Amino acid sequence: MENTKDLTEHSSRSERKRRDSFGMFDGYDSCSEDTSSSSSSEESEEEVAPLPSNLPIIKNNGQVYTYPDGKSGMATCEMCGMVGVRDAFYSKTKRFCSVSCSRSYSSNSKKASILARLQVTGKPPTKKAKVLQKQPLVAKLAAYAQYQATLQNQAKTKSVAVSVEGFSWGNYISSNSFIAAPVTCFKHAPMGTCWGDISENVRVEVPNTDCSLPTKVFWIAGIVKLAGYNALLRYEGFENDSGLDFWCNICGSDIHPVGWCAASGKPLVPPRTIQHKYTNWKAFLVKRLTGAKTLPPDFSQKVSESMQYPFKPCMRVEVVDKRHLCRTRVAVVESVIGGRLRLVYEESEDRTDDFWCHMHSPLIHHIGWSRSIGHRFKRSDITKKQDGHFDTPPHLFAKVKEVDQSGEWFKEGMKLEAIDPLNLSTICVATIRKVLADGFLMIGIDGSEAADGSDWFCYHATSPSIFPVGFCEINMIELTPPRGYTKLPFKWFDYLRETGSIAAPVKLFNKDVPNHGFRVGMKLEAVDLMEPRLICVATVTRIIHRLLRIHFDGWEEEYDQWVDCESPDLYPVGWCQLTGYQLQPPASQSSRESQSGSSKQKKKAKSQQYKGHKKMTTLQLKEELIDGEDYNFLQGASDQESNGSANFYIKQEP
Repeated sequence: MENTKDLTEHSSRSERKRRDSFGMFDGYDSCSEDTSSSSSSEESEEEVAPLPSNLPIIKNNGQVYTYPDGKSGMATCEMCGMVGVRDAFYSKTKRFCSVSCSRSYSSNSKKASILARLQVTGKPPTKKAKVLQKQPLVAKLAAYAQYQATLQNQAKTKSVAVSVEGFSWGNYISSNSFIAAPVTCFKHAPMGTCWGDISENVRVEVPNTDCSLPTKVFWIAGIVKLAGYNALLRYEGFENDSGLDFWCNICGSDIHPVGWCAASGKPLVPPRTIQHKYTNWKAFLVKRLTGAKTLPPDFSQKVSESMQYPFKPCMRVEVVDKRHLCRTRVAVVESVIGGRLRLVYEESEDRTDDFWCHMHSPLIHHIGWSRSIGHRFKRSDITKKQDGHFDTPPHLFAKVKEVDQSGEWFKEGMKLEAIDPLNLSTICVATIRKVLADGFLMIGIDGSEAADGSDWFCYHATSPSIFPVGFCEINMIELTPPRGYTKLPFKWFDYLRETGSIAAPVKLFNKDVPNHGFRVGMKLEAVDLMEPRLICVATVTRIIHRLLRIHFDGWEEEYDQWVDCESPDLYPVGWCQLTGYQLQPPASQSSRESQSGSSKQKKKAKSQQYKGHKKMTTLQLKEELIDGEDYNFLQGASDQESNGSANFYIKQEP
């Protein structure tokens, strides 16, 4: 019993000595000290793995080992396959790494080999074997660590070369001193509502890449700068030296709160560049971390929970017909990425006729929505649900604000201003063509409407994409007059008199302006709503209360889009990396890579797509509506994206 107690106490002391409260290895507290005190073979075995190969001498539990310099070349043990420095190998021929491997090879018995048991069978070595390989094994592991470090450095150099060719948010922001919109601006994005006070100077535990150990080790770093989900980190101990600063996604799986290593049994090892600066790293960390902030203990759990989405593949929805905005169609969820849905129209046989939108987009609705409000709907040729497909529960869709239509309300023929869904860079003169149920309105753009209403679109009465007469003038936004209207500059008073129309009452519009947090010049990732499968590097260039002007970096201003501050098509910097979505880099980067004019051709093609989109859509509608596939249950049209709004009585500088 006493022997058992002694062993327990000895093991406990060894564990306490080996790792402190920060998860640091005790040897780093006095790495420059010289001592010849001995330790048991068992302790030596425990301390073998974490030996850092970059230091010429490391004190580890009282033993001092000198690392080979590697100048004499490498060798491979013919028995166990261990790679190490040739001079450290056993025998004159340098064929084996230890006496045990030499004897095992001679007896032609791999099962008798200590390293074979460790590496192949997983069986622990005998006590006798430990004694045999005690010091040679340490030397071998030290050499092996150097060898692994060389491979890691080569791989690291390769990976850096590859990343330079692609787009890097970190390089883009650092080299231009840009500012990114904070995560709290995006309530629909992961962690948007529970980001907390994560800011500069918050400390985290991250992998130590400035280390030559064969195993993964960690060190503490502080946030120097935040850009959305991305953080510029600096290892503790570097002070004002930014030489090894690096960008990473703060929501990544390798980012942990301080204390995680100690709780998880992971080693904290200082970067080799600064290992010489302090002899007592534990005392250094205690001083630096006292009073410092770190991530919440459940941060990674919150990240995981915020990336769980209720929409699943095979769910059926009603979604706007991308070719005919006046109607909806049935589509099936094909995939979900970061809350964005790839919807495949139900009639698409090869499953290539798709449409991308966020699960909170006002463009999607539950099955039966069109019939309930009188929205035009394209009947599907598929009369029976396909196996495995099921209707999405109605409660999963974004809710619209309830309105009272019994009193003063919108009426057909009333004039207003609205974002053109086919050219989101413009706000146009528009007319309410029909009033649907539940507060939905059919809107037509003056001067470009088809006689049959096939190019009307639908906004809810509370949509931030519709504005009262005079909104653009008050807020110094260029209003697009009706096509063919010659009395310029356009004046609402004259136009209302000429058309015998009245303006929609200002009090009926949504005038709520949230404290969104956006500022001019902030960077973000934004959906190109003219091609919604694309998410691009973008900038906020104007803010009119809740209305944002989004500019796609590298493109001309004619491709800008007016978007609401709460639009689910805006994301923090780093969202694509976090969710695995492909980010489109600034167009200017493509032009720098190729001087042949390919970028200009791309821009020209996009311009033609924008300018020809509306005309093509109207013509297609006129042809296809003859087929009689549309059903007007009550009135008609389609729901369109909610982007924009403002306080209509306050003039704001551009």
